[in-house]
Amino acid sequence: MSPVCLIARDEWRALLRNRAGLLASGLLVLLVLVASFTSLERRAAIEADRERYQASVDEQFDQQPDRHPHRMVHYGQFVFRPIAPLAFFDTGVDSYTGNTIFLEGHRQNSANFAEARQSSLLMRFGQLTPAFVLQTLAPLLLIFLGFASISRERERGTLRLMAAQGVAARQVMLGKLLAHGVIALIIGLPAFLVLSGFAATGAAGWATVLPMIAGYAAWLLLWAVLSVVVSGLFHRSRDALAILIGVWMVGVILLPRVLPVMAEQRTQLDTNIETEIALHRKLADIGDSHDPEDPYFNDFREQVLDEYGVESIEDLPVQYAGLVSIEGERLTTGIYADSAARSSARENAQNALVHDFSIISPLIAIRQLSMTLAGSDLASHYDFLQQTEAFRYNFVQRLNRMQAELIPGIGGEDPRISAEYWQEIPRFHYQAPSPFSRPSDLIWPAAVLLGWLVALSALAAWASNRLERNLR
Repeated sequence: MSPVCLIARDEWRALLRNRAGLLASGLLVLLVLVASFTSLERRAAIEADRERYQASVDEQFDQQPDRHPHRMVHYGQFVFRPIAPLAFFDTGVDSYTGNTIFLEGHRQNSANFAEARQSSLLMRFGQLTPAFVLQTLAPLLLIFLGFASISRERERGTLRLMAAQGVAARQVMLGKLLAHGVIALIIGLPAFLVLSGFAATGAAGWATVLPMIAGYAAWLLLWAVLSVVVSGLFHRSRDALAILIGVWMVGVILLPRVLPVMAEQRTQLDTNIETEIALHRKLADIGDSHDPEDPYFNDFREQVLDEYGVESIEDLPVQYAGLVSIEGERLTTGIYADSAARSSARENAQNALVHDFSIISPLIAIRQLSMTLAGSDLASHYDFLQQTEAFRYNFVQRLNRMQAELIPGIGGEDPRISAEYWQEIPRFHYQAPSPFSRPSDLIWPAAVLLGWLVALSALAAWASNRLERNLR
């Protein structure tokens, strides 16, 4: 057996004799399993509730009696965002962005009923998900397992004894890296098995699961390598532990919370009140589409009369008020879309600033990679908003066209069309985008993790050379 394998085997034996380390490792593995199964159960319950509520509101819409189409425009529809298959593993921003939108005419509503707003402060600190355990707690365990891997040998004098037997410092470093690299993968194995089982059942695709497993494997290996390298750079184990704990606190706890605050100060978002005031001012400038006599629509009236070749509104084959509603919806939709685009651009600028700092805090990189593959990132939320808005616009305009085309044939003071028309209106079906449709959201964090591993490998080579010189 090669010296590298012998050193790795000896390291495993030493760790097996460490009862505290075994207990902590067992608890972390148990925590990953508990988090996985509770998250799966919670996801199934929430998804069932949303499907039931969606079916209920769709049925209520279909059962509406004969009405004027514009009343149905204001009656509106509720739509619920389905949960992505891998969102049980990493809930991402889903708990903070809302999951329900009320679709109605003349207005673009935001998503409501975010779970974090209805939960305790303890829950807002971080939900117990497999991603949270692997991202935050697993590095701490790997630090406690690896901080004394080489410094312990130096303190006991066994490092010089191995050197006297012809074992090179490079072989010692490789043996320790091998030992703790295997341990890191074993710690992540329960989560990897859960993901693989989820893919094997067809609930998620292997094309998404395998990159997620690879990303977390790189993340865990990163901390295993870092622990061994720092242990080789310091003479005393307690110094190595202090440095590693400091790196963990800064990279995992401090920076991921400070950077969003910095981004918010650099690129500020308008408050809800400021946004509403600006929107109401712009909406007032375009007139009131509920009033066919509004001065803004004078030019529109002339265009309609010219288009149909008639002299007065009364001669139109369609209802002019319905045409005004169509035009008004087009204008208000443009205003809301412009406001939403500006807001999302600012939020993207904030996120870009945070992601740029993933070079010094790889936790940001693994979070971005994990959320993107799980379908719980901010881009997926934006996609849901865009699909719902496109559906809302078509839904409202279809009702407006019913008003314009069907009402003239009914007449009366309170004209209504048959309830059968409500049942012909399509229902909202969300099509989740592929995470690979946004390659930059995957390539950059993957490159950061790989870059850290390469840099730490180079540092390990330098540390082994330095260790070799010290042993001469």
